[in-house]
Amino acid sequence: MKKPPPTDKLPLSRRTFLSQGVALAGGLVTVQSSAHELGVPRREYGERASTEKAVRYFKPGPIPGTGASRTPLQHQLGIITPSALHFERHHSGVPQIDPARHTLMIHGLVERPLRLTLAQLKRFPSTSRIHFLECAGNTGMDHLGNPGQNAQISHGLVSCAEWTGVPLKLLLEEAGIKPGAGWVLAEGADASRMNRSIPLAKALDDVLVAYGQNGEALRPEQGYPEDSAPMTIPPTIAQATSTASQCQPKQPRSCSPIRPSRARRRGKRNRRSVRPH
Repeated sequence: MKKPPPTDKLPLSRRTFLSQGVALAGGLVTVQSSAHELGVPRREYGERASTEKAVRYFKPGPIPGTGASRTPLQHQLGIITPSALHFERHHSGVPQIDPARHTLMIHGLVERPLRLTLAQLKRFPSTSRIHFLECAGNTGMDHLGNPGQNAQISHGLVSCAEWTGVPLKLLLEEAGIKPGAGWVLAEGADASRMNRSIPLAKALDDVLVAYGQNGEALRPEQGYPEDSAPMTIPPTIAQATSTASQCQPKQPRSCSPIRPSRARRRGKRNRRSVRPH
């Protein structure tokens, strides 16, 4: 007597195919219906999953309000640093400025001095750009032969974000630059009153007076309130990109075009802080 052929070599009939497909679908439904627990309620402001533990690293410094927080680069996905993990460098704590009272002033060698609220600032054409900021002290310990235990400790004073705001060129053109102006002095509204001088040619090129970061208002660590106007100055070094605080955007309280000779004197006075002028 001949043995029947193996079942795995029999032709699959249409009826068999359909019956097996229904059985498989029923199995999938059974698996899905076994999840009886409801998820957590919706939130007004989204949060990351509780299993994600990446945080900034910092050690308390000897001077209150002074220090740096480092980005966990080894855990970053993609090129954009989340606002909550952006590196920081503070010299007088995180400023808490009332957005209803804060204004941006543009004065000095201009035809029409300006004092702008956030609402007025946002009436100017805006743009969004992706720039990374890096503290000039980043990787400093590595240069001394003492590298950190991971990328965050060694290189965490660098972050990349999308910044939204108004090109400084538009604001200076609105104010009307007088002949003889060669530099712009930007001063912050934080307690340390950080200030930086920028060549006028650079200010008219790609400097951005930003009020947004990664699709929302700036965080306090990067220059909130939302009517504040931190300056991001490409390309990279945060002491050049951040004019109102040494290593991060802050609220510029004033932007004054000044004569080159005065700018050189200011540059010499600030040279101790190792900031380009």
